[in-house]
Amino acid sequence: MLKVACFCLAMALTTPVWCQVEPAAVGGGFELDDIHMMTPPPVSRDVSPVVVGVEKRTNFLDAGLVFTGSYTDNLMFGGNAGKVSDEVYYFLPSVDLDRRSSRSGETLHYSAGFTLYDHVDQLNGATQDAAGQYRFHLSPYAVIEVNDRFQQNYNLYNQSNPFVSGGAVGGTGPSNNILVAPFANQISNSAGVGISDQYGRNAMIGASGAYTFYKFSDSAKNAGLNDEYMTSGVAFYSRRIAPSEYIGITDQFAKYITHPTNSYTATNTILGFYTHYFTKNFSASVLGGPEHYTAWGSGTAKRQSWTPAVQGSFGWESGRTSLSATFSHIVAGAPGLIGTFQANVAGLNGRMIFARTWSAGADAEYMQEKNVNPLLYPGGHTISGGIDLQHRMGERTSVAIGYGHFHESYGQLGTVTAFSPDSNRVYLSLNVGFHRPLGR
Repeated sequence: MLKVACFCLAMALTTPVWCQVEPAAVGGGFELDDIHMMTPPPVSRDVSPVVVGVEKRTNFLDAGLVFTGSYTDNLMFGGNAGKVSDEVYYFLPSVDLDRRSSRSGETLHYSAGFTLYDHVDQLNGATQDAAGQYRFHLSPYAVIEVNDRFQQNYNLYNQSNPFVSGGAVGGTGPSNNILVAPFANQISNSAGVGISDQYGRNAMIGASGAYTFYKFSDSAKNAGLNDEYMTSGVAFYSRRIAPSEYIGITDQFAKYITHPTNSYTATNTILGFYTHYFTKNFSASVLGGPEHYTAWGSGTAKRQSWTPAVQGSFGWESGRTSLSATFSHIVAGAPGLIGTFQANVAGLNGRMIFARTWSAGADAEYMQEKNVNPLLYPGGHTISGGIDLQHRMGERTSVAIGYGHFHESYGQLGTVTAFSPDSNRVYLSLNVGFHRPLGR
């Protein structure tokens, strides 16, 4: 589940790179020397991978074609006519590249295809998911990263490629990526840059910045949805107080703007954090501190206040099992909604390989949005989750079957969710591709 929580906590914005050691590669000091510091989840924003067994590969080229057929009993299409069900088909070629050297590394992912609805053909559209990341070590103790991700009609519920799962996000994040119209035509892009430097044996500093936008198509026919544009920046200090313990502080700023209904939100949050590595594969983090927000918009007076902010996460991984969870209590904007919201977000995500060619996964998310201005749209809540079963039939072929449930209550948006707030989705997916290792 942690996918929406991921969204909420950090959304698709920076993945502040930082540090000389991959955060999920080993645990805080158990198999590391006592010179190079780990980057704990509160600043790396990485709890644990969701896909086990394959994510540790490096230096490879992957390509493939995914075909997914699904049935959804409620497209949340809009209006008050009630549920509209349909069969949805996805055709998605993809390519992935991972290449690393002693001083640099780059990862590229691109998939583009078509989403076809059997009856509600006005929702037909292109599906794209592109991501790139480049890391360069300025020195053995300093690293810079540039990253970008673009998505079109691709989200964590309306998933067109179930063979690519995201990890749990465990760090701080000024964003709150709510999903209020999973089948609406929409695009998003997030670009960021970050730098970190371990300037002492047990001390590290870093900073990052990002720009993100979410846009909904007019053809979505979901009255009340608004585009959002967000600018953010984060600075941090991390100190190792023991081989398995880290403490630190982060300072983050974010500004959210919505359109065509104009509203503005600016937040500044200072969070102290503590991370403990119980073993090399199990860590837990807690963050807390004050958050100041300012909110204003067309026809509304400026409001500002201080409020507590709390976040937490844990991640555990073995060779065959992965489990991660996060919780967040923050003030932020929310893509699709108007105004400034106090958000409570929780998520859980896990995956297990139970046989040589079989694996199963499950996820669950909960999000509650409450407007800080009681005179405006009050908010609502989202609950989603799913299960899937995957089977590798050969070296290049895999099949997956899954079920997802989505519930949301944002009655004043004017969408069909006011009358039919639940959507159920079942799917069958086939993946055919190839894998080629790259020489070092």
